[in-house]
Amino acid sequence: MTGTSAADTPPPAAHSTAARRRSAGIYGTIVASAVLAAGGGHLRTVPLAVTVLVTLLVYWAAEGYAELLSEQIHAGHLPTRGQLRASLVAIWPMVTASYVPLLVLLVARVLGATTRNAAIVALVVAIALLLVHGWAAGRAAQLHGLRLLAVTAIAGGFGIMMVLLKLVVTH
Repeated sequence: MTGTSAADTPPPAAHSTAARRRSAGIYGTIVASAVLAAGGGHLRTVPLAVTVLVTLLVYWAAEGYAELLSEQIHAGHLPTRGQLRASLVAIWPMVTASYVPLLVLLVARVLGATTRNAAIVALVVAIALLLVHGWAAGRAAQLHGLRLLAVTAIAGGFGIMMVLLKLVVTH
């Protein structure tokens, strides 16, 4: 006996929602990183933070719209308010993924860093979050060893690409 039962396994809808939330968190962290990278050398701190949040809100709304539209186009009707709400709630981590990097941006700035340097610190934190997201996604997929390492490294690689973008854009 393996020690697990059908009662221990989440229902498919719960698993699907958890996977959507996890992928939305990864996506949100990457988008936040891209905005931090592109704007960190050009915007002041508060406008940069607002730009990150507004950009993520637009991406969140657009993702929710596109997802619902693609699901409902086959059904031949618009989604109900409940379906709309559930779908948008499931991908809300796209926005909340920015909270920690933005908090780091603001704290680094308050502690005396320039906006550019605070954005770099926030990007480093975003890379760490991407590594955590990648590892958590790999573990949820029951990956081990090199496969888990690869999934984790790829997630972190997206953040590293944003740092490279920042270096190219600001120099």
